[in-house]
Amino acid sequence: MPDDDVLGHERAHLAASRAALRAMREATTRHFAQAGGAGGNAVSTEVLKQVLYRRMRALEDDPTVPLFFGRLDYDTALGAELDEILYVGRRHVSGELGGDPLVMDWRAPMAVPFYRAGADHPMGVRLRRRFGFSHGVLTAFEDEWLGAGAVSAASSQLLADEIERPRMGPMRDIVATIQPDQDVLVRSALAESLCIQGAPGTGKTAVGLHRAAYLLYAFREQLARSGVAVIGPNDQFLSYIGDVLPALGEIDARSETITSLLSAATNALPKATEDARVGVVKGDARLATVLANAVWGSLAEASEPLLVPRGSRRIRLSAGRVGEAVDAVRSLGVRYEAGRLLLAQRLAHEGLVYLESLGETTDDRVQNAVARHPATRAAVERVWPKLTATRVLHRLLSDADHLARCADGVLDADEQAALLWVRPPRTPAAARWTLADLALLDELGDLLNRTPSLGHVIVDEAQDLSPMMLRAVGRRASTGSLTVLGDLAQATTPWGATDWPTALGHLGHPDARVTELVEGLRVPGEVIDLAARLLPLIAPGLTPPRSVRRSRGELVITEVADAVAALPAAVAALAEREGTVGLIVPDALVPEAKAALAASGVEVGDLGAGASFDTHVELVAASLAKGLEFDHVVLVEPAALVAGEADERTGLRRLYVCLTRAVTSLVVLHARPLPEALADTR
Repeated sequence: MPDDDVLGHERAHLAASRAALRAMREATTRHFAQAGGAGGNAVSTEVLKQVLYRRMRALEDDPTVPLFFGRLDYDTALGAELDEILYVGRRHVSGELGGDPLVMDWRAPMAVPFYRAGADHPMGVRLRRRFGFSHGVLTAFEDEWLGAGAVSAASSQLLADEIERPRMGPMRDIVATIQPDQDVLVRSALAESLCIQGAPGTGKTAVGLHRAAYLLYAFREQLARSGVAVIGPNDQFLSYIGDVLPALGEIDARSETITSLLSAATNALPKATEDARVGVVKGDARLATVLANAVWGSLAEASEPLLVPRGSRRIRLSAGRVGEAVDAVRSLGVRYEAGRLLLAQRLAHEGLVYLESLGETTDDRVQNAVARHPATRAAVERVWPKLTATRVLHRLLSDADHLARCADGVLDADEQAALLWVRPPRTPAAARWTLADLALLDELGDLLNRTPSLGHVIVDEAQDLSPMMLRAVGRRASTGSLTVLGDLAQATTPWGATDWPTALGHLGHPDARVTELVEGLRVPGEVIDLAARLLPLIAPGLTPPRSVRRSRGELVITEVADAVAALPAAVAALAEREGTVGLIVPDALVPEAKAALAASGVEVGDLGAGASFDTHVELVAASLAKGLEFDHVVLVEPAALVAGEADERTGLRRLYVCLTRAVTSLVVLHARPLPEALADTR
């Protein structure tokens, strides 16, 4: 069949698929409008309406995005039905009257060969067809024969074009370009926890998000009850990735930063910062032992008997019996607050045994009455006092003697001194907590009351989290599973991870499978080779990344008299090019860069002021660049960027991050000498 006829046939199928999707959404909309009272009661009706609303959202059509991107023709010689053809797309689209699907969801088992089949392992497929689109209009196709006698095809032009296509706005999904090794990770079972060490541009974030979409599809009923959360490094990053899951029809995953997660859990906001040395101590996993000592050290020795009036009699438990009850409850390993409740019941039970020894008849009502009696509650308060996380931490950071008792044999004197406030606030309410403090409050909260677990948690840029922050994340998946995403070479916090086995231990999933992605699909070769010169200094144990892009990209390193003053001219040279432009500037130079750009009349967005990603040119503080990508990047003054961090190694890691944000071209402007590792530009 001539190519034009093939395109016409496929365009007709696309039109029919869009019409069918529209009919599916209209039917769901009608059901939603008629849902009032259909559930039998108010609660059931509300649940039904929420389900239908989510279904309406999932069926929304974006005419600029293709409904399908591939097609599989199964080999009839292997037993498939005649002319069995499968179109692969972002969501399932049913034919009329629930007939054969017009489009199969990419997550369905039948779609696996689109990503994994090859001439040596065709998986029952005779032909794989890829489609090229422009603004939702089908423009091209490319066939790969996989049947008997087929040979491995050369690299796909359409696939390469899609990978290298300039981007505008936030991150987009990669369902059309998932590579075989990525697909294996995406379709990992829910019960398996994964750690993906990924070099820049290898798609680790995309793999994590697509794994979330796959799990929500394959284990929908289970995860609808237990929940899924995506935890990213900052609000800008969450905004950048925010369109990916909705584009795949999934709107039920929660998105959090570590700050928002801990703030919601502790009902506190980080209002202060601290010296990096103090942050390292507060982030150390040994603090978990100190906090546990502070909580359980609050138990007091029983020194008074329990006396509870009961009619004409009086229940009497000696101080020794009260102490035995405390020990019995403590041995159960329950959380602190649960122990308080159990202790009241335990003492009441002992009281019933005492009454029965006197010949009285007792039952559960009597036991509950004794447990609630003011005398019993007072006895519990004396030996097992009520605690709050903020009061416990306030005392630890304020009282040197108390801290010394709780940290004895755990922290040395210098570490204890680093933890203590110079001017302790009078009350917990007056405290100006830091983010590191919030992780400690969250740990205390879990010691007091067990943290509920989600079904699955995806945590990105995990290498930047302290051990105490990792423990907080891990608690959210204590009965579920994790997808851990990160790059040890991009650890830019003094308390960050240095190896994955240790980090996974802090997360509570030491047996998680660790895999490494090193093939860069996004960062061009010239750029990744430059950045890789830093690896021997910042992460010598990692495999150097390699670019698999056709284009080597463009790299220009220019020495100027004033790097900030040269910024407007660099922007002007890139402004007419297709794709996004990111201006990455050391944090300390951001005000100066804003002023220079404003004076020259250059219109730029400011990601520090709001993460809209709708401006052609964006000004990005170096501390916010992690996880973002731009077609063209102008990096200002690398030496100042390195000097702005707590130590040189952290600064070089920050530089590695910023160098690898470019997808097509990188311009480096510097007036100060380049860091030594980059000085030889060859």
